[in-house]
Amino acid sequence: MTYPLLDRYVASAKPSAEAWRVLVGLGLIGGFYFGALLGGMSAVGALFGPQTMSWVIRNMNAANTPVGLVMLLFSFAPLLLGTMLITRLLHNRPVLSLFGVGAGRDFVLVFPALVLAALLIAPLSGLDPHLAKSTSLSVMLAWLPLSLPLLFVQIASEELLFRGYVLQQIAARTRWRVLWMGIPAALFGALHYAPDMNGPVAIYVALWATAFGVLAADLTARAGNLGPALAFHLANNISAVLLVGIYGQLDGLSLYTLVINTRDPAAMAPYLAMDSLSMLVFWLLARLMLRR
Repeated sequence: MTYPLLDRYVASAKPSAEAWRVLVGLGLIGGFYFGALLGGMSAVGALFGPQTMSWVIRNMNAANTPVGLVMLLFSFAPLLLGTMLITRLLHNRPVLSLFGVGAGRDFVLVFPALVLAALLIAPLSGLDPHLAKSTSLSVMLAWLPLSLPLLFVQIASEELLFRGYVLQQIAARTRWRVLWMGIPAALFGALHYAPDMNGPVAIYVALWATAFGVLAADLTARAGNLGPALAFHLANNISAVLLVGIYGQLDGLSLYTLVINTRDPAAMAPYLAMDSLSMLVFWLLARLMLRR
């Protein structure tokens, strides 16, 4: 499998592709992100008091109410901004180079088909006896003008960092696929490793996220831009956050939730299998749309 558009996508990263620069860049992005979160929480505490700060932190961590979920999604904005700033200041690259040529066009080409697929797949969750109604449709729709853009901020921050910044900087140094495709995917998987929340199932969730990262990297390299990966990620998160979520995990605006023990491998196996199937359907459909 070849990716003729990959060279164009990574061209702007080649003049500043030193390994030390990428490592420093990742450290600065992480520092900017966590510094902004700590600074934001400190500002809330100073302006509104420690009780309000505790309330904000508690609701963001739970994300089981509309307000909590929206605040959590907004917290990804510093990651997005940090990636853009480091790309511009440390690598002397245009911020738009992270997206690649034609990203908007390919996003528009792919996204409607993936959302339609998500809407068609979601009713299959009704076969699960653990499915329960959660947020009313009227409430979800009322919050949609705010939650949908912030959901895009969340997925864009991750895509720009992993399939934009990291993939480009590695691919600018080597064409060995296991590196430019595998390292960003492994980092993305590690970000989703949460043993405190998922216990022994955490490793399987991380592996699922790693596989997601590989498929998103394939779409990015195939298109020569981030558009399809952004559509792929947004459609997946619309399905998991707004349509059918897991009880207690980012379910503040989910229409339905699966009430299962996320630390039980047997209980999570059907969910992960269904999620994996949906992911493959989205990926194949995105590839099909790119051929048009």
